[in-house]
Amino acid sequence: MKRSSVWKSSAVASFAAAKSAPTANALRCLLLVVTALLATLALAGPWFSRAFAASPDQPAATATPLVSVLHIDDDVEPVLATYIDEGLADAARRNAALVIITMDTPGGLTDSMKDIVQHILASPVPVAVYVTPIGARAASAGFYILLSADIAAMAPGTHTGAASTIMVVGGIPTQLDPVFRTKLNEDAKAFLRSFTEKRGRNSTLAETAVTDAKAFTEKEALDGKLIDLLATNIDDLLRQLDGRTITRFDGTKLTLHLEHAAQISFELSSRQKFLARIVEPDIFFILLIVGVLGLYTEFTHPGVIAPGVIGGICLVLALYAMHFLPVNLAGVFLIFLALAFFIMEAKFTSHGVLLLGGIVSMLLGAMFLIRSPLTGFGVSFFVALAVTVPFAIIAVFLMRLVLRSRSWKSATGKEELLGEQGTVVEAVPANAEGMIRIHGELWRASSTQPLAPGISVRVVRIDGLKLHVEPVTAPT
Repeated sequence: MKRSSVWKSSAVASFAAAKSAPTANALRCLLLVVTALLATLALAGPWFSRAFAASPDQPAATATPLVSVLHIDDDVEPVLATYIDEGLADAARRNAALVIITMDTPGGLTDSMKDIVQHILASPVPVAVYVTPIGARAASAGFYILLSADIAAMAPGTHTGAASTIMVVGGIPTQLDPVFRTKLNEDAKAFLRSFTEKRGRNSTLAETAVTDAKAFTEKEALDGKLIDLLATNIDDLLRQLDGRTITRFDGTKLTLHLEHAAQISFELSSRQKFLARIVEPDIFFILLIVGVLGLYTEFTHPGVIAPGVIGGICLVLALYAMHFLPVNLAGVFLIFLALAFFIMEAKFTSHGVLLLGGIVSMLLGAMFLIRSPLTGFGVSFFVALAVTVPFAIIAVFLMRLVLRSRSWKSATGKEELLGEQGTVVEAVPANAEGMIRIHGELWRASSTQPLAPGISVRVVRIDGLKLHVEPVTAPT
């Protein structure tokens, strides 16, 4: 009996302890489950890695060599540079045997060109830049990209070169100071020599494309040892490169094995195609101006809503494009200075001086907005002019409406009664109250002089629900 009571008391105590600490038990069970899950993942991780490494999207090692094909078929700009960087990285992940960049470009931005060149030089996968199709060109920035590749090739009927250092303002080349031009030319020539000599190409002839704006046909480029070979198409290029030994930028030798190579085209994503349009200098300038105009309209005319919504979206897109483009802050300041001039034109009589100054300031801001001294690329003059003039007219017109509205009498509330005329209904003693009718309504009114019924009066002041009036002695 005694032993039984002891057992019962210990059981009760254990039950009470378990009941009093449900949270601790739950946490302990959760900890055990998480530990078991992590251990399972750790043990199964290598198996999953091996299983997915052999997937068709990212083959680790296949018998058939893989060739990744990228495309440069427009201006060289930041989104295109990002696309090339991602394409080279994707080819490295796939263990590709070769990357082919087909090119047809008039040039582009200096920063984007240098970014592409740097990634080509550092690529673990050999890179062939191929100017194609017939009639294509690799001008300006494209010339640098072509000569930076492990293999430089051109199709019949193509040309390259014309990589002179220029400064473009609004799409129009401008004359540079001789010292400044020399400085830019020497910088461009040194940049060319830094990779053409290691690639075994004719750096002296390449420099003439910078100093003399010289361009070369495909045959002239081959004879001058600027490129390595001519090819009619990509298949012909692969046949010529199969079994060829090339020297990489770091000096190592590599033999290409491209027989029956599988070609995979690396395309721009939908997001990149959309961004590629936003970061074009002309589109960026239009988005910036429309954004500013939309918000300006909303601030001057609250409640319209639509201009504010459209302007906000355009301005956010423009600010996002500024992240990619080499934007000159002086150009941005000139544009906002132009907006200040337009507002002042509406407030002050300047006989058009402020308006003209605002137009000139905005045009200069558009021209200086994008900086690219080596390969001219920026907002075209005609786009800047077509946007600036309507913006100036609309901004001045809206501000004048705002200023004019300040002198308008209120059309709602008690304030609309100021200056209105009514008729005395009940005699109004001097400095006392009577009744008048105005707008078909009866109001309590007072006056400094006595007013008899039937007299016309004018409201001069409102005090709560009482009107202060005076007799109408003459029409106003």
